[in-house]
Amino acid sequence: MYIDGVFSGGGIKGFALIGAYEAVQNRGFQFKRVAGTSAGSIVAALIAARYTSEEIYQLVNELDVKKFLDERKTFIPFSVTKWLLLYWRLGLYKGLELENWMAEKLASRGINTFADLPPQSLRVIASDLTNGRLVVLPDDLGHYGIDPCSFPVSRAIRMSCSLPYFFEPVKLQTHSHSSVIVDGGVLSNFPMWLFDKENVIKTRPVLGVKLSHNLSERPPNKISNAIQMYEALFATMKDAHDARYISRKHAQNIIFIPTDGVLTAEFNLTDQKKMDLLEHGRQCAEQFFGKWSY
Repeated sequence: MYIDGVFSGGGIKGFALIGAYEAVQNRGFQFKRVAGTSAGSIVAALIAARYTSEEIYQLVNELDVKKFLDERKTFIPFSVTKWLLLYWRLGLYKGLELENWMAEKLASRGINTFADLPPQSLRVIASDLTNGRLVVLPDDLGHYGIDPCSFPVSRAIRMSCSLPYFFEPVKLQTHSHSSVIVDGGVLSNFPMWLFDKENVIKTRPVLGVKLSHNLSERPPNKISNAIQMYEALFATMKDAHDARYISRKHAQNIIFIPTDGVLTAEFNLTDQKKMDLLEHGRQCAEQFFGKWSY
């Protein structure tokens, strides 16, 4: 049976999304259209490229995620220059290694640009800080004078994954100025609204996979110092838009995967912790399917 799927952001916690995808496949479902933000955009792109959950598992099992921490080469030690690079380049790491890895894996399936995919089969979210707006890729590329059919899918994934201050933003050059593009999670970390809209009859069931608690079960943010307040501020900014939408929909079509204890940018994740996340995602999905009525 064909369904549409949406995958949330969550940084390195995205390993759990792969486990959920395995459970989806085991139930006999196939994705016709997929969408995602940040880590969810990576999984969505690989699914759109017709990778199975087993193949994606093999890819990430062989991957050393620390390779994505691509420092800029300087004569001065990185520990000294990183704050200067953060100030001038707006991010500690370039993000090119992530883009190159995605380009390689997609190219092996014959996918380079969005023209190589069926129309509307993949959409990812990014945030345009220059113009203060959410960007749906490839749909909104025309606003920048860019032909969506010529745009690399791997570049779109890098844009969606450009965690502010961690990875350097991607700049989209237009005729008049360049736009600074960062992680889509800044504005919509879980774009289920792309496929499941009010007063619009769905063509097929829409399934969401979200790396968080169900809203009714989410513990309150603990705020007793400035750092905790910043964390709560960013989390609220990231989830508020989607939370209102999810509450309206009663969350009946969403697999929630709580990932407490894992940091978004925990790139030194052990192999055991990766496996634990994969298994946790699979178990949460199996529990969901035991009661899903589509």
